[in-house]
Amino acid sequence: MSDDDDFMQDSDNENYDFEYEDDDDADQGGDVDVENKYYNAKQMKGDAPEEAIEEFLGVPALEEEKGDWGFKGLKQAIKLEFKLGWYDKAVEHYTELLTYVKSAVTRNYSEKSINNMLDFIEKNAEDEAANACMEQFYSKTLESFQATNNERLWLSTNTKLARLWLAQKDYPRLTEKVRELHKACQREDGTDDPSKGTYSMEAYALEIQMYSETRNNKRLKGLYNRALGVRSAVPHPKIMGIIRECGGKMHMSEENWKSAQSDFFESFRNYDEAGSLQRIQVLKYLVLTTMLMGSDINPFDSQETKPYKNDPRIAAMTELVDAYQRDDMAGYEGVLQRNKDLVKDEFIAENIDEVTRSMRTKAVVKLVAPYTRFKLDFIAKKLDISIAEVQDIVGFLIMDKKLRGKINQDAGTVEIESGADQERMSAVADWTKAIRSLANLVLNDSEGFKTDDAGAPFGSPADGLPTPQRPAANAGKRKPHRTPGIAAK
Repeated sequence: MSDDDDFMQDSDNENYDFEYEDDDDADQGGDVDVENKYYNAKQMKGDAPEEAIEEFLGVPALEEEKGDWGFKGLKQAIKLEFKLGWYDKAVEHYTELLTYVKSAVTRNYSEKSINNMLDFIEKNAEDEAANACMEQFYSKTLESFQATNNERLWLSTNTKLARLWLAQKDYPRLTEKVRELHKACQREDGTDDPSKGTYSMEAYALEIQMYSETRNNKRLKGLYNRALGVRSAVPHPKIMGIIRECGGKMHMSEENWKSAQSDFFESFRNYDEAGSLQRIQVLKYLVLTTMLMGSDINPFDSQETKPYKNDPRIAAMTELVDAYQRDDMAGYEGVLQRNKDLVKDEFIAENIDEVTRSMRTKAVVKLVAPYTRFKLDFIAKKLDISIAEVQDIVGFLIMDKKLRGKINQDAGTVEIESGADQERMSAVADWTKAIRSLANLVLNDSEGFKTDDAGAPFGSPADGLPTPQRPAANAGKRKPHRTPGIAAK
């Protein structure tokens, strides 16, 4: 997907169904005067939209019975009215348009025309009034097609309505609508209907987005795993991009960097396939996760991400990860100072502090390496951070056994224990342990003198030799020293 597609597609309001050509220009027959009036109105759309609306609305009046040209004229008038902000008129004429779908036009043509109309409304709604108008469009569509039993259009329209409520953060109504969609995508026995798998996946995506926005990770994790387990559908890549993006954010909140990196990469790949602008933002999340992992692998080395390495929209993150992997604290801070808009994204703002702390921790370790004693304010000045933050970082390093030393809070200094001293102390401890073990063996486990093989003790009377004393119970222990000439008491 080329970068030019970013300007040709709207990533935020994309229809997941098949797109149909609008056959307004096809030859459907009919009276020549009606046809001429319709095409004359189309030529006026660009320069005189208000006059074009009047012409389009005049087309149905020329037909004796409701037909294709009247249907087309109303469609064009409604689109222009909506773009001009004439929302009441647009709703009025859309209600009239829906009366044509029962008999004046074929079911397939009316379905694709209504779908295209709702897509147009969704993509061009830019304020609250437009959203309110859009909601009326959806409600009237559902009322009209409820009697016709057009299940596919019912699912499509309800999905669009759920997307509207998600955008408005109307979570109670969204919850109810998603539950309704899930039920409609199941068989009577409660199992998933494979023929409605695409709609089911989009319902999952909407619900997952809601729980991601409300930080309900417990419910989010369950839905996320359930959505990834669906095998009965081939969802639109943008749906999978949404699910994977929310999964990545969930893993980030749990500090599961590896799983987050995997999800963000899959999200980026799906958004890229769909031609969605969200791919750029997710690529930033992928770079952020790589730094949090402490990985030396450049995220732009993969085949999928390499084309975006020099993209101006991602340049700041490219510079940031480069400075991070070179342990260039000054360069890292410089990138953040020059690109303050980088932290306008709420998710990046929440997690970039962890990356900055990691950078400062590595910088402290490198700074104190040559010293056996240093002042906290010395590090604070070097890194341009507060003494309290330096003390916090040093304390963390000592607790994590990455730095051996003690903090003197009164003096504001840190004493580093020498590595040679540590080795000597360790050697002495090992030596002492070995001596104690040997002493225990000699003093506690000795069995004294043993008899010879014949069974007679050495020096028996038979040999004419004096019989030696049997060792006492305390044999092996040194007797107390006696001064010669003094009898023992």
